[in-house]
Amino acid sequence: MAARATLGRLGHFWDRTEHISVGLLGGFALLIAVLQVFGRYIDPEHAITWAEEVIVYIAVWAVMMVASDLVRTNGHVRPDLVLRLLRPQTQRWVEVFNCLVAIAFTAGMVWYGWDVVDTAVLFDQRSSSDLQFPIWIYYVALPVGGGLMLVRYCARLFRYLFVFDPRIMTIGHTIEHEAPADLAVPPPR
Repeated sequence: MAARATLGRLGHFWDRTEHISVGLLGGFALLIAVLQVFGRYIDPEHAITWAEEVIVYIAVWAVMMVASDLVRTNGHVRPDLVLRLLRPQTQRWVEVFNCLVAIAFTAGMVWYGWDVVDTAVLFDQRSSSDLQFPIWIYYVALPVGGGLMLVRYCARLFRYLFVFDPRIMTIGHTIEHEAPADLAVPPPR
């Protein structure tokens, strides 16, 4: 039970770190955009010319980090309508298959992402703007985001294989704290 509590705290820390990081990235992108707009109208000669570029880099990093949280919350695009037609045990094995495919895909993202990063470092690729930003920093979002999703999909696969609970792990279940009072989930027997 201590291991489960430790994993729970680690998961909560990971979730919190992702949320704070993405929030900070979004705030930083907003700050850059505001500075650029004000600079363009107040003092055009000294306005920053690289704002759009950096905002895109930040947005890509934020999206790749949020993709991991979408795995945790079932937020990725999926055929919920079809899954609702299946029995809970069938849903379980469809989800296991989905996890295996996603693990292969995200492993490919990590592998080929690092290959892209390695190439960018090898050729010292830089952006064409005045900033001359090292492109590998932008590209490393792909293997990092893929790695975060890979770990989440592995944890998800473990849950579906070894701790499956159809009351809370199937499409169409109602989470107790989200259920209206007249539709409250009955306590487990």
